[in-house]
Amino acid sequence: MSGVSQSARPVRKRRGLFVVVVIVVVAVIALIVVHLMGAKKTRVGTPPQVVSAAKATQGEMPEILNALGTVTPTATVNVLPQLSGYLTAVGYQEGQDVEKGQFLAQIDPRQYEISKQQAQAQLAKDEASLAQARSDLARFTQLNQQKSIAEQTYVDQKFTVQQDEAAVKSDKANIAQFDLDLAYCHITAPVAGRVGLRLVDPGNYVTQSSSPGIVTITTIKPTTVQFTVPQNALNKVLQRFGSGAKLAVTAFSSDNSKQIATGTLYALGNQMATATGTVTLRATFPNDDEALFPNEFVNVTLLVDTLQKAVLVPTPAVQSGAPGDYVYLVNDDQTVSVHKVTLGPSDGKNTVIASGLAVGQTVVTDGMDRLSDGAKIKLAGTRPAGAGSAPASASSAQGPTQMHAHKRGNATATSAS
Repeated sequence: MSGVSQSARPVRKRRGLFVVVVIVVVAVIALIVVHLMGAKKTRVGTPPQVVSAAKATQGEMPEILNALGTVTPTATVNVLPQLSGYLTAVGYQEGQDVEKGQFLAQIDPRQYEISKQQAQAQLAKDEASLAQARSDLARFTQLNQQKSIAEQTYVDQKFTVQQDEAAVKSDKANIAQFDLDLAYCHITAPVAGRVGLRLVDPGNYVTQSSSPGIVTITTIKPTTVQFTVPQNALNKVLQRFGSGAKLAVTAFSSDNSKQIATGTLYALGNQMATATGTVTLRATFPNDDEALFPNEFVNVTLLVDTLQKAVLVPTPAVQSGAPGDYVYLVNDDQTVSVHKVTLGPSDGKNTVIASGLAVGQTVVTDGMDRLSDGAKIKLAGTRPAGAGSAPASASSAQGPTQMHAHKRGNATATSAS
């Protein structure tokens, strides 16, 4: 009996171990099946993605080029002395607006007045010699006709008269030069504009074309702004400018916080900068309020043209990725599809779709972070592109709770419709 019971113990142990293994395997299989069934139910029950959408509309879109410009005065003149002498008077105040021909400074004219008097005395002497030579020539002419004097004497007297005439002309030229020097002593403004800080004081000895000069005059009204555009955009500018169109140019402050002035494009450079691939343009501004200051940096917008009947969508609807530029197009079955488009100009709020989209089609504008091609969606509200800015401003003035309530109201209206 004891022998039989001892041999049966290993058998029972193996059976017990087998039963445990079977139970473990069944439990694992059950867990896998439950997990798979739960995952399937989760996937099937995924709710649609709530998104905002807008309809593509038809409207106008300005083609604008943005550039960095520099205010360039129409004239900047550094007034230099034309002769040497002591400065006796300064007739302007620093920062003063002056007219063309207005008195600026005076150089001591006395030495030039004395030189002029000497030239006048020499002129009187030479005119007397000329008168005597002409009188002798008249007498020699009569004697020569009577064959009373040698022919050579008559000829020599003719040359003497010519020499005296030349001397008189030279004296008159010297007097004219001294008159000019006296005019240079009285320095006037060559152009109208605003004078800068004073560079010299009365009592200083100035020399001809000496630096830094007497004063610098800058013309402020009108003024110009110089800026560059890339070569890819030059063709359209040339076409419009060559047709005689007046292209509007707007200048903004360096931080783009405010508009400073408006003007028109009036000149294009004749060469392309090979280092940057740009060409220089210049616009003129009346600058009556003197808002543009010489050599100031400004931001410039050039209105090249305005597209008519363009397809417009809100700029947030446009995405870029592996397909290129695309939008999420809302289908009739409340799904979305990736729709490749070709973009045109944009004003920041709306973007032109040159091709790939028709007016009236709906595109997703918000909630695209988890979208994919064929995904189910639920519209939170559909609004047309290019809607007025006043409602948008009112919405932005609301608090967060009010803005969310506004979205839920749109969703309810859409479902009811």
